[in-house]
Amino acid sequence: MAAELKRVAIQEIEKHSQELNKVGEDIWKNPELGFEEIKAHDLLTNFLKKNGFNVEKSFLGIKTAFRATFGHDAKPNICVICEYDALPVIGHACGHNLIAETGIAAGLGIKAALEANGAPKGKVTVMGTPGEEGLGGKVKLIEKDAFKDIDIAMMVHPCPYNVLEPVFLANAKFKVTFHGKEAHAAAAPWEGINALDAAVLAYSSISVLRQQLKPTVRIHGIISEGGIKPNIIPAKTVMEYFVRALTREDVNELKPKVISCFEAAAKATGCTVDIDQPYPSYENMLYNEIVSNLYKTNSEQCGVKYVELTKPVASTDMGNVSHLIPAIHPVYQVGDGTQLNHTREFASVTNTPVAYQNTLIAAKALAMTAVDLYVTPKLVKQAKEEFSKKVAS
Repeated sequence: MAAELKRVAIQEIEKHSQELNKVGEDIWKNPELGFEEIKAHDLLTNFLKKNGFNVEKSFLGIKTAFRATFGHDAKPNICVICEYDALPVIGHACGHNLIAETGIAAGLGIKAALEANGAPKGKVTVMGTPGEEGLGGKVKLIEKDAFKDIDIAMMVHPCPYNVLEPVFLANAKFKVTFHGKEAHAAAAPWEGINALDAAVLAYSSISVLRQQLKPTVRIHGIISEGGIKPNIIPAKTVMEYFVRALTREDVNELKPKVISCFEAAAKATGCTVDIDQPYPSYENMLYNEIVSNLYKTNSEQCGVKYVELTKPVASTDMGNVSHLIPAIHPVYQVGDGTQLNHTREFASVTNTPVAYQNTLIAAKALAMTAVDLYVTPKLVKQAKEEFSKKVAS
């Protein structure tokens, strides 16, 4: 039964391939920042509604989130996730246009399999999650119980290579504001308190701190406000920092050290400092090996070859989902392996024929994995048992 249902899913995705690729291309051509993805939201929800899904726009009051379902209240409820926010200035340099395409493509394939003769009962949910780039759209959805009836969540992400279980780090995000006093930089600099000096000292202190950190730790930041003009002693500067590590516990251990760098810089320069965490923290990705192995088998049948990669990749709010329910987040190759995420070069390869081809291969593997879970309910049970053991350890 599984083989026939997988064939049905694959055929459905192939039947809609041109239309699906057009969706990915349209999102690429119209990059929108987190929680402002109005065009992408409408494009995706209209596509899903046209193809027979029950669509809830602006899901749970989040303007650009959505939920599309098929299968009523049957179990298991398998969720495939779309992301579609872009980065400032450099657009879809993380390939979220392709993630959106994989989500709706896999949803189409799964729906077709559930409609086929002799198919087991089940439900598919396509979840639209905005604001992944630091703003925590999935965290907001979790807070609103969006995943309470989901049994397993799956998504994929474009990358320079194929990796089944890449390392995604937990993180915390800081916004640091130094307050000083303005003065004329030439006529009376001694009357001022230089907030830029505080930012520079903090930046240097954190750079020195890195020498004593584990190789899996990542601390990086910018000075987003550095002053008004060179001849005015800056009275205010703003820094934004990410602190990442393998686990939430590791991040919590690091935070006091980083905060000390901010506080010491303020004290040394005579400034005051406000240290805030305005955006949700992300958890490390907790992979469900039962589901990962199913995806690996199915994707390899589609011609995918994997590489081993143990270095950290990034952070994602899918990590928060993975601490709530069984989840996977493989990455798949676009480009020739030299273009790295969050660069203009990567943005250019997320709108190419090869990228769209590999995106549909990933979507087929997701749909095939869902079929395995529907056909063999004990796999869902095993995935949940594995999840319970991991979160308890």
